[in-house]
Amino acid sequence: MKTKIYITGAAGFIGFHTVKKFLDIGFNVHGFDSMNNYYDVKLKRSRLNILKKYKKFSFTKGMLENQKLLNQSVTKFKPSIFIHLAAQAGVRYSIDNPDAYLNSNIIGTFNVIKIAKKIGVKHLIIGSSSSVYGANKKFPFQEIDKTDHQVSFYAATKKSTESLAHSYSSLWKLPITMLRFFTVYGPFGRPDMAYYKFTKKILEGKKIDIYNKGKMYRDYTYVDDIVDGIYKLINKIPTLNSKKKFKNDSLSPVAPFRILNIGNTKKILLLDFINTLEKELNIKIKKNYLPMQKGDVYSTLSDSSLLKRITGYNPKTNYKIGIRKFLNWYLNYYKLKF
Repeated sequence: MKTKIYITGAAGFIGFHTVKKFLDIGFNVHGFDSMNNYYDVKLKRSRLNILKKYKKFSFTKGMLENQKLLNQSVTKFKPSIFIHLAAQAGVRYSIDNPDAYLNSNIIGTFNVIKIAKKIGVKHLIIGSSSSVYGANKKFPFQEIDKTDHQVSFYAATKKSTESLAHSYSSLWKLPITMLRFFTVYGPFGRPDMAYYKFTKKILEGKKIDIYNKGKMYRDYTYVDDIVDGIYKLINKIPTLNSKKKFKNDSLSPVAPFRILNIGNTKKILLLDFINTLEKELNIKIKKNYLPMQKGDVYSTLSDSSLLKRITGYNPKTNYKIGIRKFLNWYLNYYKLKF
């Protein structure tokens, strides 16, 4: 019998692709999602409708803060692997709406950790973010780098969940892996992300807002590469006092707990990303240059060599190919003739 996997954020961007990957392989998967209106709920429903076509998929709609509902759902399904991808996302949104991040990212994650411990899952994987590196100036970012200077409230909640998870792992010997995602993009993406907003405005003939004159770098990581990394990780369970040591390992000395970067390991200039959109769409972009925004950072770059050493992770998607795949999906999904 295939391993049973419980995935929160199942109707979200990364969650949807992760659920679909495991269903395609033949796993039994239970999804959990609030279906909130942070962005277009129709897009979330579209993702969920695809998943509901699979016989081995089941679903619970609810808030992570509803501990009773979450506990009932998890206890009934009895997963051995728990992948927690639900979160209130968005750096800029966190500036004006910090309460949403406290509730979902901290309280919600705490509820996930508690029920995972209660039922004794083999491996709890929790989505974190490259934003925890904050104002760090050393590149590429490594898991063993200090992460003491977050510059957005979103990043602060993600760092808090890492500390929360480590303490629980230490106390109860619950195997936990934290995954720090680096600027994930691709089909069925989040409409609040820059590349998605750019595409919409370009096709509408409107100006796009470009912060810091586009002089920012991001480690754009295609969603299929992210999902492949998650899949390869499920049976790579951190163990306390492991005899197998990896170079620059982030494995805790007091808990079965490890932090891993998962990125494309290449930094791309924002202007180059925009120019690729322009070339692929063959539309001259109208640009509105703006100063750096609060909570933003100039650059991110992942050192994902630890994940590679542990799982064989090898991101394959060049950002230009990834943009083309996203645009093909976008035009088809919104039924745009182009």
